[in-house]
Amino acid sequence: MLKIFFIIQIIVSILLIILILVQAKGNGLSIAPGSNDFGKFEKRGAEKTLHIATIVLGTIFVLNATIYFFLS
Repeated sequence: MLKIFFIIQIIVSILLIILILVQAKGNGLSIAPGSNDFGKFEKRGAEKTLHIATIVLGTIFVLNATIYFFLS
């Protein structure tokens, strides 16, 4: 039973690393104060899908690690 959780943890970890590396790097403070360029904060299309997938995989990672900890 523990082996299944360990294998799931490895797979989720690798997928999470790949998803984080694939996401585009933004310019943190690129919007000057006073400019009305607020559209940069919206995620659309593939960027939104990657963002949601990263959140889901991160949640699975934490839950799986917690379950693995309490079962071992």
